[in-house]
Amino acid sequence: MDENNQINLYLIKPSNYDDDGFIVRYFRGVLPSNTLFCLAGLTESARNQGNLAKLDIRTTLIDEIVERIDCETICRSQKAGSKTIVCLVGVQTNQFPRATDLAKTFRESGLTVIIGGFHVSGYLAMVPEMPADIQELIDLGVHIVKGEVEETWGKILEDAISGNLLPLSDFTNDKPDLYNAPIPVASGRVLKKFVSSNFGTIDCGRGCPFNCSFCTIINVQGRKMRFRSPEAISGAIRDNYQKNGINFYFFTDDNFARNKRWEQIFDALIELRETEKIPVEFMMQVDVLSYRIKGFVEKARRAGCSNVFIGMESVNDNNLQAAGKKQNTREDYRNLIQAYRDAEIATHVGYILGFPFDTPESIKEDLKCLTEEIEVDMASFFVMTPLPGSRDHLQLLQDGAPLDPDYNRYDSIHETMPYPNFEKGELIASYQEAWETFYSFENLRKILDRASKRTYWNLFRNFIWYKSAALIEKRHPMLAGFLRLKGRKDLRPGIEPKPFFSYYWNRSKELSYLAQETFYLLLEMQLLWLETRKKSEIEKRVLEELEQLRTGSSIRVGLGELQLAYARARDSLPQLRVPSRFRLFLQKWNPFTVPGGFYPSKEVLGFWQRSIGDLKTGRLTRISVRALCARVWLDLRLSVHFANAWIRQT
Repeated sequence: MDENNQINLYLIKPSNYDDDGFIVRYFRGVLPSNTLFCLAGLTESARNQGNLAKLDIRTTLIDEIVERIDCETICRSQKAGSKTIVCLVGVQTNQFPRATDLAKTFRESGLTVIIGGFHVSGYLAMVPEMPADIQELIDLGVHIVKGEVEETWGKILEDAISGNLLPLSDFTNDKPDLYNAPIPVASGRVLKKFVSSNFGTIDCGRGCPFNCSFCTIINVQGRKMRFRSPEAISGAIRDNYQKNGINFYFFTDDNFARNKRWEQIFDALIELRETEKIPVEFMMQVDVLSYRIKGFVEKARRAGCSNVFIGMESVNDNNLQAAGKKQNTREDYRNLIQAYRDAEIATHVGYILGFPFDTPESIKEDLKCLTEEIEVDMASFFVMTPLPGSRDHLQLLQDGAPLDPDYNRYDSIHETMPYPNFEKGELIASYQEAWETFYSFENLRKILDRASKRTYWNLFRNFIWYKSAALIEKRHPMLAGFLRLKGRKDLRPGIEPKPFFSYYWNRSKELSYLAQETFYLLLEMQLLWLETRKKSEIEKRVLEELEQLRTGSSIRVGLGELQLAYARARDSLPQLRVPSRFRLFLQKWNPFTVPGGFYPSKEVLGFWQRSIGDLKTGRLTRISVRALCARVWLDLRLSVHFANAWIRQT
C-alpha cells in the first residue's frame, strides 16, 4: 500500500435536480441518510485495523440535501503527500445523474471516485449486459461497487489508497452477516442541519421475504433476511443519546415485523426506557399482516414506537395481484389500522398510483376508501415508477416499452412510462389531487379528532411537513425539507445560468410566493389546532353546560347564561370560580387567554387571501383598517396560545 501521510475521505450523499435543472437543497432537511451513517460506522471500524491504522484518514460526511458541495475545495485537497477519495454513497435512481456529474468533475482533477447504492447495484443485478451510462463511468476511471460492503469496506479503502481498485466490485452474491457488523454512526454536525437534530437512523435488519414486482430491495439485499445484534442496537442507541442527544429513530428495515429478533430488540428498548430512563422513541416499516403477530403491536408500544409505515400500495385487489403483493388483502386493512390505533401508534401508509387497474375515477374511489372506511392517519402517494433493479423495469425493457431516458425524473413524482388507463399528464393530475384530498382541512380535522394525546402532536408536525412539501412546493415530502436554497449557477451541466437580475427577480417572486403560502399554511394549521385541541376537564364541563342552555332556549347565550354555566360546572368542579364582569372583560382581551371557536377557518383564510390580493394589486381602498386590526389582534392571540401549546404539547 502506498502509505500517504494523509487520506482525505469524502462520503457524499448526492441530491438530484429539479425540473428547472437546479440542484435540490434545503436550509433544513427532514430525513437523514442511513447509508451515509452506515459508511461512517464502517470507516471508523476499518481505520483502526490492519494497514489503515497506520494512516491519517480524515473523514468528511456531506449530505447534499442540506449542504452545498464545494467541488473546488475537494479537488484541491489532493496535494503532495496526501490522497483524496470521494465516495458517492447510497445513490438512488433519481440521484444517479447528479452522482454522474459529480464523478466526472472529481475524475477531471484526478481524484479516486467510488459509486455505490441501489441504482447501480439493482440495475446490474437484473440486466445481463453492462448499461451504457455505467460503462461510461467505468471508462472514466470511476469504480462501481455492487452490493453491500460490511465485510469488505476495509479492503476497498486499502485498494483505493494503493490504486488497486477493480473497475467493478461485485458483492451481491456474498451478503454480509450483519449480526456483529459496525452500527451506523450518526454525525452531530450533519444532524444539526436537519429539523430534528435528535433524529437518528438504524437498519436493524435487511432483506424482505415478499416478492413485489416494483421492489428493488429484494434484488439487492435479497429475500433471506439478516439481522443485527439486539445488544449492539441498544448499545448504539445508548451511546448516541449520551454523545449527541439522539433519542428518536427511524428503523429503516424494509419490514421490521419479519425480523426474527424483533422481540429481543423491543425488550432491549424497554430496558433502556424503563430502567435507564432513556426516552427512546422510533418509527418502523411493517407489512399489513404485522398486527397478527402475537404481542408485536403491544410490545412495540411499550418499546417506544410512535408510528408505523405500512406498504399498503393499493386497496384494489386486482392491482395487488398484478404487482405480486399477494400478502395484502383489503379485508385486513381496517383491522390493521385499528390494532395500531388501539395501541396509540399512528399509521402511515404508502400508496402507489398508476397500477394496471387504476383509472382517474378508481383513484377517487380509493381515496374515499382510505379516508372514510380504513381511516389511516397519514398517507404517502407515489407515481408508479419502473426503478432499475425491479422486475417491472426489466420486463418493460424486454418489451421495448418507451421509458423516460432521464433518470433524474425517476423520483415517484413524474410519469416515466406508459400508463394504460391514463392520457399523458392525467396520472400526475390524479396524484396531485390525491395529496389535496387526503391532506384537506376536513380530513385532517377528522384524523386529529380521533387521535390520542400520545399521537396528536406527532401527526400535527408531520401534517405541516407534508402539506408544505406536497401542496406548496410540489415535491414528495420524503425528498424535501424546509426553505429551498438555490444558487444561480448551481445547475445541471448544459443549462446556462440566467442573467443576474433576471434570476434574482424570479427568485424574489418564488420566495414571495413561498412566504405567502407558508403564512396561509401556518394560519390554517393554527385554526386546525383550535378546532381539534384536546380540551381540559373544566372546558369540557362548561361546554356541556352551555350546550344544555342553547338547546333549552332559543335566545342567544349571553353573559348571564355564561355565568350560569360556570355556576353549574362549579358544583362538580369546585376549583372553578365564577368570573366577574371585569374578569370576563380581561379574558376577552388578554392575549394569553385561550381563543374560543368563534371564527370559522374558511372565513379567516378567505379574509387574508382577499386582503393580501388587494394589497398586491394596489386596491387599498377595499381594505378595512378596522377589520384588519381586529383580525391581526385575534390571530396574534391565536398564535401566542398555539405556540404555547406546541411547546408544552398540550
